[in-house]
Amino acid sequence: MKFFLDTANVAAIKTINELGVVDGVTTNPTIISREGRDFETVIKEICEIVDGPISAEVTGLIADEMVEEARSIAKWHKNVVVKIPMTTEGLKATNILSKEGIKTNVTLIFTVSQGLMAMKAGATYISPFIGRLEDIGADPYQLISDLREIIDLYDFQAEIIAASIRTTAHVEAVAKLGAHIATIPDSLFAKMTQHPLTTNGLKTFMEDWASFKK
Repeated sequence: MKFFLDTANVAAIKTINELGVVDGVTTNPTIISREGRDFETVIKEICEIVDGPISAEVTGLIADEMVEEARSIAKWHKNVVVKIPMTTEGLKATNILSKEGIKTNVTLIFTVSQGLMAMKAGATYISPFIGRLEDIGADPYQLISDLREIIDLYDFQAEIIAASIRTTAHVEAVAKLGAHIATIPDSLFAKMTQHPLTTNGLKTFMEDWASFKK
């Protein structure tokens, strides 16, 4: 399973990338806007830090706008993946871009049919949202399971990016269900390394070692 870092904070990306567990990065207009910096500059900086897929989202709503924007974004770096919204216009754009060899991440997926349509249109990645589905009382894990079953059954080449990850339990659950990727906020990475028994165990070891050295 691959871990993508879900942030555009360059300092956080540098720090977490040193752990050796980051396979890529995802961003979106909301995340980029929080940085208050030029979109292209931020994406290019991220590409220099992480050698893996870097998702950068279009802001157009019409297929022609998305395609024009995507062609420009794709030129920024060989690792850039263009993020496209799951709409009819987004599917049109994905179809065109896939035929041009431009990698796409179709985002805001909440149903099996949406995921299937995105894969049929040629999406490189599909991003079902875990936390947001839980917010409305839906079962995000069944969605992940169903999408993985369809990919395996029909040999689709698309990979599942489990998005809207908020807890370590989310990461563990989607991993067991076969999601290819989890995109994880920078704040969650530290929590994934921690457990009270680990902290207490290390404290005990160090105390015992200090006593022994005396």
